Amino acid sequence: MCGIVGYIGDKNVDAVILVGLEKLEYRGYDSAGVATISKGELGIRKIVGKIWRLAGLLNQKPLGGNVGIGHTRWATHGEPTRLNAHPHVDCNRRISVVHNGIIENYYTIKEKLLKEGHVFESETDTEVIVHLIEKHMDGNLEKAVFKTVKDLEGSFAFAVICEHDPNKVVAAKSGCPLIVGLGRGENVLASDATPVLSITKEVLDIEEKEICVLEKDKVSLFNFDGKKVERKSRVVEWDVEMTTKDGYDHFMLKEIYEQPRVIRDNIRRRINDDYKIDIASDFNLTNGELARVSRIIIQACGTSWHASLVGKYLLEHYCRIHTEVDISSEFRYRNPVADGETYVMAVSQSGETADVIAGIRSAKAKFLKVLSICNVMGSTVARECDGVVYTHAGPEIGVASTKAFTAQLLSFYFLTFYLAKIKWLLSDDELKRLLDELKTISDKMEKFLNSDGKLNKIAKKFYNAKNFVFLGRGINYPLALEGALKLKEISYLHATGYPAGEMKHGPIALVDEKMPVVCIVPKSSVYDKMVSNIQEVKARKGRIIAVATEGDKKIKSIADYVIYIPEVSEIFSPLVVALPLQLLAYKIAVMRKCDVDKPRNLAKSVTVE
Repeated sequence: MCGIVGYIGDKNVDAVILVGLEKLEYRGYDSAGVATISKGELGIRKIVGKIWRLAGLLNQKPLGGNVGIGHTRWATHGEPTRLNAHPHVDCNRRISVVHNGIIENYYTIKEKLLKEGHVFESETDTEVIVHLIEKHMDGNLEKAVFKTVKDLEGSFAFAVICEHDPNKVVAAKSGCPLIVGLGRGENVLASDATPVLSITKEVLDIEEKEICVLEKDKVSLFNFDGKKVERKSRVVEWDVEMTTKDGYDHFMLKEIYEQPRVIRDNIRRRINDDYKIDIASDFNLTNGELARVSRIIIQACGTSWHASLVGKYLLEHYCRIHTEVDISSEFRYRNPVADGETYVMAVSQSGETADVIAGIRSAKAKFLKVLSICNVMGSTVARECDGVVYTHAGPEIGVASTKAFTAQLLSFYFLTFYLAKIKWLLSDDELKRLLDELKTISDKMEKFLNSDGKLNKIAKKFYNAKNFVFLGRGINYPLALEGALKLKEISYLHATGYPAGEMKHGPIALVDEKMPVVCIVPKSSVYDKMVSNIQEVKARKGRIIAVATEGDKKIKSIADYVIYIPEVSEIFSPLVVALPLQLLAYKIAVMRKCDVDKPRNLAKSVTVE
């Protein structure tokens, strides 16, 4: 989950690497560091803490040069200390490496290298890479890397520079993301596209078990066996402006307020004037194959898992397809019963989530077709699936997912209606009615965001609470899980989500006069059931915060606080319900003086097990 950057060109490498690391800080921020070669000598600066601390160090002690590598760390092996911070160096301090991933056989390698006389400074698995390169180095850096990768087991993306071969950056990938930005007289590599955009929008994807050699005027690709690889570049749709706060206090707040635009733009992209849904352009599957699907197993992690639970409701209701939803880290270790008409779906914002990718490969090994919902073009998830529905949410910098979540929900609506139509389960008139209402959702989202719904008052009242419970039913039960997750992630308050009907089976024992209970109760087929559940909480003196449809006087008479959302049909309500839950978590976190965009212990893209 760490972020790496490498650069070679004419620019001051300190500045380029630092800017790149700032864009990647969502991948980890336990420590950060830079290594450059200036006037033939390797220089290192690294420090515990976030990127701004590294910026201060470089301001006091600049490195200079035109070739370098950088790293922002999410700690796995070894605590967040300066010695464990990347970059790491060899015994003679002439080679330096940065690494994302886990070297699973590092202990065996380390024991062997220690016997050979190598001296280790850190507790990390990464350090074995640089000592192996040192061992194999004979003046040609890429040859040493080719030999090194054959000794490594696990997942990794690393970049290395060396005094002996100072006019190149060499990188290798196996299981972790890495791309190259192709400039003019300069080239840059990074864990994702965000650091590249300030230099170029033309990128080259590094695929599995490949080595990349960056020089000032060219980039060369090889597989691990040394065979040269030819691949066309692609153009990234994102703009560098998308990676700035644009006047907002936090990226998370900006991304919350971007949601109506993301929904509106996607609807324009996907629905044509004849009410036909355009999602199959990135499918290697025919409509006939899709129409025969009888069972879907969706596997995802975190917020994407919650979006998938909503997807289950949609697929079963409209498509009559038996649908299961697995957490990816569990799916990959079980042996599901599946036949040729069973499809697996992978849902991932980054497209690089390790457990999701492993789930895809497990499904493919059973000869199952795999569809995905993903935000990043060219990502591993997108490349390895038989079909992908891109969410087109743009870069999401805040670690707590917001606009990616609602964009995933929207993608499930598109996919559901598309499948229902080709399975002859949805008439033209019904599809038109559904899509017409879907087109109104972005306006309703904007209406809520412009009103703010008493959220400041509620946050001020409860930001010192110790625990929260979130309750929902039906299609909004997953939103209770998502609301609880958002609050946990960014405010560090304990919060848990439940199906409201399950409260009486145990969790209601937690309720007392100090317990805030967020009840998701818009007008729906389960409205009366939710009201009964709220009364149960009220009878135990729980503090009720209701998310309800505007104009609902009954809820106002029961709840302590009501957050009103615009009226929307039950099936589309998750898209609007998500907003007050996100904003409530955000406002509470701000009042608790938490780092909203970079919550402790978390990283945006989980690229290791």
